Amino acid sequence: MLMLRFLTFLFIGIGIFGTITAVEISEEWWRDSFIYHLYPRSFKDSDGDGIGDLNGITSKLEYLVDIKVSAVWIGPFYKSPMIDFGYDITNFTGVDPIFGTLDDFKKLTSKAKSLGLKVMLDFVPNHSSDQHHWFQKSIKRIKPYDNYYVWADAKIINGTRQPPNNWLSLFQGTAWTWNDERKQYYLHQFAAAQPDFNFRDESLNEEMKDVLRFWLNTGVDGFRIDTIPSLIEDTRLLDEPRLPNTGLPDTDSDTLRHIYTYDQDETYDVLKSWREVLDDSPGPKKIFLTEAYSSLADVMKYYDYGSNIPMNFMFLGELNNRSTAYDFKRKIDPYLNAIPDGQSANWVVGNHDRFRVATRFGPKRADQLTMLAAVLPGVGVIYNGDELGMENRVMTWEETVDPPGCNAGPLRYKTTSRDPMRTPFQWDNSTSAGFSINNKTWLPVHPNYKTINLAAQKLTAASHYNVFRRLAALKKNPVISKGTTKLVVINDIILGVIRRLPGKSPIVLLINFSDGSTHFDAAFSLNIPDKMSVYAASVGSHIKVGATFDTNRIELPGAASVILKLKSR
Repeated sequence: MLMLRFLTFLFIGIGIFGTITAVEISEEWWRDSFIYHLYPRSFKDSDGDGIGDLNGITSKLEYLVDIKVSAVWIGPFYKSPMIDFGYDITNFTGVDPIFGTLDDFKKLTSKAKSLGLKVMLDFVPNHSSDQHHWFQKSIKRIKPYDNYYVWADAKIINGTRQPPNNWLSLFQGTAWTWNDERKQYYLHQFAAAQPDFNFRDESLNEEMKDVLRFWLNTGVDGFRIDTIPSLIEDTRLLDEPRLPNTGLPDTDSDTLRHIYTYDQDETYDVLKSWREVLDDSPGPKKIFLTEAYSSLADVMKYYDYGSNIPMNFMFLGELNNRSTAYDFKRKIDPYLNAIPDGQSANWVVGNHDRFRVATRFGPKRADQLTMLAAVLPGVGVIYNGDELGMENRVMTWEETVDPPGCNAGPLRYKTTSRDPMRTPFQWDNSTSAGFSINNKTWLPVHPNYKTINLAAQKLTAASHYNVFRRLAALKKNPVISKGTTKLVVINDIILGVIRRLPGKSPIVLLINFSDGSTHFDAAFSLNIPDKMSVYAASVGSHIKVGATFDTNRIELPGAASVILKLKSR
């Protein structure tokens, strides 16, 4: 059934996906493509202040066309005190001067459209800044804002005021802060400067719908919804169970099972109400990506309530550099089988919150996940710089600015700070890696920019940049967009992914999970032609594009990945 699930018939009627029309499929522009996740502070600085901005992005849109992505998803650039670098918002429909103006954004979208690029934004609905005028009015109990946030009375224990329960912030410590003017605690699942919204209040939800409408009217094509599982909390405010033997400080949120603060049923209903806003928007179909580090069952439910891409984070957490070929197969197969009929799978290669691919898996395996995302069915999501093999920069305590790292202190900051993967994009070997004319940037540039940069990789055939361009183009191959999928483990260490479509030659991905070179018979194990050509090979494998492989006796170097197809006649 797994292989049949991904056949797509381009006629009106009932096919493998159930009832779905050719028109519906064609409107879903994101299918079988790569979406480019761009962190605006670190992409390109146009005015020399050391911080990336909207005009900087606009100046580099041709690059995104060059690497053949279908859309750019831009992180927050809204008005903000920047306590959490833009995720603490004081105006959801305003552009912070650090990044430019609303006119700058409109110029960006206009140019993107002219280049055939879709534009997506971060939608950050879980909380606002504590400086937002809604929160300031909520403190004073001014209607309707009095109920826009999650407020709760204190517990009095032995005459001492205590928070309502044991809930913890993802940024360390209690998730409750006392407000002396209102005489209540407010909830913040992130920084204390980020009070949580109360989405059981319909007036608040209407405000956030208006935010979506505002940006849709500027021409955006969709949104990635930030941290949607934490949108609604259990009203009973019960203590969450403590996990045993975590080895973490009691202030760390990972010491609790988040059964009352995550994945509540009402969350899906809120998403459904937002889907209606997108569906009412004229023009091409709009897209929702939803960020949820949740169970497979909970993630799948997002499809039913309006998410086009409930983001699949298995490559960022469940699978790592110690995972085997069997581990990958055991994770990928159930995920593919769980995708509802008519919906699209997705593969998140990296993001601004987790270590870079080249750091997580090592430089020799930097292309492995992108190659999987290209060959497997559905959408690939790549984080800016991963297409160059950029690596985490080691940060000192003095250089650390990310709130989770700062809150963790000098002994633990390296385990929680997101600074190492947010360093400026490495365009070339000039000042500040071509990111800025300023020698001082908001985060230090990685010192390896002299050798790992876009300009150098454009001149090198066997580079991450050139690998990625081939992978993005491969997504549109009919065998990838319409074919069946099968995963096979060979000799315990080789993962093979075979895509087939009647009347077309197969496309095969082979990954060596060992560090040593290995010989195997792929023709027999995978039932593929005896002779196939190399379409793409991971950097460091020393396998040349266009080389012919005798698939009866393949020798695959350690940690290497290769994609094979028949030569075009």
